[in-house]
Amino acid sequence: MLVPKHLEKYVVEQSYHNYSPEDHAVWRYILKHLTSFLTKNAHPCYMDGIKKTGITIEEIPKIENINKHLQEFGWQAVPVSGFIPPAAFMEFQSQGFLPIASDMRTLEHLLYTPAPDIVHEAAGHAPILIDVEFSNYLRQYSQVANKAIIGQEDLKQYSLIRKLSDLKESPNSTAMEIATVETELMQTSQQQSYVSEAALLSRMNWWTAEYGLIGDVKNPKIFGAGLLSSLGESRSCLSESVKKIPLTIDCINYSYDITEPQPQLFVTPTFENLSLVLEELAKKMSFQIGGIFGLERAQEAKTVTTVQLDSGVQISGILSSFYTQNEDAIFIKFSSPTQISYNNKELSGHHKEYHAHGYSSPLGPLDKVGKSLNLCTKEDLKYLGIELNKPVEFKFNSGIHLKGTTTNLLFKNEKLLLISFKNCTLKRGDELLFSPDWGNFDLVTGNKISSVFGGAADRLAYGEFDDDFTAKRVPQRNYTDKEIKVHNLYRKLKAMRENQTVFSSEIKQVISECNILSNIPWLVYFELLELFEKYNYKEVNSEKYKQIVQHAELEVN
Repeated sequence: MLVPKHLEKYVVEQSYHNYSPEDHAVWRYILKHLTSFLTKNAHPCYMDGIKKTGITIEEIPKIENINKHLQEFGWQAVPVSGFIPPAAFMEFQSQGFLPIASDMRTLEHLLYTPAPDIVHEAAGHAPILIDVEFSNYLRQYSQVANKAIIGQEDLKQYSLIRKLSDLKESPNSTAMEIATVETELMQTSQQQSYVSEAALLSRMNWWTAEYGLIGDVKNPKIFGAGLLSSLGESRSCLSESVKKIPLTIDCINYSYDITEPQPQLFVTPTFENLSLVLEELAKKMSFQIGGIFGLERAQEAKTVTTVQLDSGVQISGILSSFYTQNEDAIFIKFSSPTQISYNNKELSGHHKEYHAHGYSSPLGPLDKVGKSLNLCTKEDLKYLGIELNKPVEFKFNSGIHLKGTTTNLLFKNEKLLLISFKNCTLKRGDELLFSPDWGNFDLVTGNKISSVFGGAADRLAYGEFDDDFTAKRVPQRNYTDKEIKVHNLYRKLKAMRENQTVFSSEIKQVISECNILSNIPWLVYFELLELFEKYNYKEVNSEKYKQIVQHAELEVN
C-alpha cells in the first residue's frame, strides 16, 4: 500500500550513509543494555518482536528492512522527519503505517532525547506490533484520535515543542535560542484554558503505548515504547518509588511532563483491556455524541472541525457561532474557508475557495410540512414551491425565514443534500442572517447534528494539515579532524569485535591512539573494555584494564 498523497510531504529519505560510526556505537550501547534488562522485564512479545522486525543490536536498522518485516503483521514503516503534526501522525497509524523518525540521538542525549528518534520509534514501537491485540488497539486508537477535536492552543504547543526539539538536536543552536523557546513553551503550557479532546487522547496514548505497563499491578511488565527505549526509566519505572495504578478511563485525568520521570504509571491486565478503555473514552467524544455538546467543543477549539448532519452532509471549517432552540441547533456559522462534503467526499464546487469567507445555514424542520428538507419528497418540495428558477419563500419551525430564487437542487442517491438560491434573504426576526448582496446562498439539508469531529471531512481536498510544514532533518555535522579520528577508532573496534581472533598488538595500537588523542568519548573506552573482557586481555595487562575502566566511568564488579 502506498502512502496517501497528502501525507507524502512528511516522509523523508533515511540517508543511512549519514550515520556516523559513533551513531552506530550509541545505538549498540543502548540496545545491548536495554535488551539485557528487557529480556526479563518486558512483555514476552517484545524480545520476539525485536527478532521478527529485523532489528539487531550491532547497528542502526534500515527502515526499509523493518518495513519488509512489519508487512508480515499487517503494518508498514515509513521514515519521517522528527515531530510531524498530530493529525498526520494519527492518520499514518490509522492506515497501518508506523512513522519512524530517522534521526539518531547523540551521545550527549544517550539516556534521553528531546526529539523523536530511531531508537524510540524502531526499538520501542515496532517490536510490540507483532502482538495482534496490541496492534488492533493501536489502529483503533489512531482512528479515534483522528476524529478528536484539537484546539488552537494544542497546535501552538506542538509547534513550540517541534521547534525546541529541532534546536536541541542541532549542533548550530545557541543556549540563548534554546532558553527563549523553553520559556515560551512553558508560558504557553501554563496559559492553556481547557483540555481538548486531542489532549485527552494524548494522555491515554502516553499512559498506554508510550508509558504503559501490563500484567499484575504488583509485578508488571513493560510494553510502552517510551520505557522500552529509555535506559534510565526502563529500570526505575518498576521500583516501588513509582506508583502503579490499574488502567481505567481515569488515566485521562493525569497530565504528564515529557521532561521528567513519571511519578505514577498505569497497568493494564491485558492488551484487550486497552481497547475496552478506549471504547469507553470514545463514547464521551463529540464524534459520537454530536449535537450541542459537539458544537461547543468545536467552537472552543477554534480549529477546523466537521459538523455532520443526519442527512449525511458534512460542513468543515472553523465554527464561530450557532443558535439553539429547545436543545437543538437551528443555525450554524463558520468564519473560515469552508468545505461541504458527503460521505467524506467534497461536493463538486463546494470547496474552501468557493466558500472562502465562511458559511452559514439554518437547520431543522419547516413549518409548512413539519419535517426537514432532507426528508422531503418531490411532492413536498413542489408543495413548498421549491422549483428550479422560481422564486420561493418558506419558514423553518425555528422562525428563520428564507426568501429567494432556486438555482440548483443537489441530489445524491435520490437524497436532497443542498439547495442553491440567488437574490436570497435569510432572517430570524429582525436579525439579518444573509443578504442578497453577499452572493448566492447554499442551504444544506438536515435536521439534527449527528457528529462533530476534528479536521475536514475530505482532508485531501481541503488540505487541512499544516501548510507551512517542511520536513526538517538535523543538519549534517561537519566533523573536526579529531572527531574523524575518533570515528576511525569506532570502526577498528567494530572490526575487532567481528573477527574471531584479536591480537594484543591490535588492542595496544587502539589504546595508543586513544592516549595520543586524549579526552575522547567514554564510549570508545567502553567498547575497548568489552574487548578486554571478551578475549581475557585484562588478565594479561591488568594495569591497562584498570585505566580503561576508569576512563569508561564504569564500576568493575
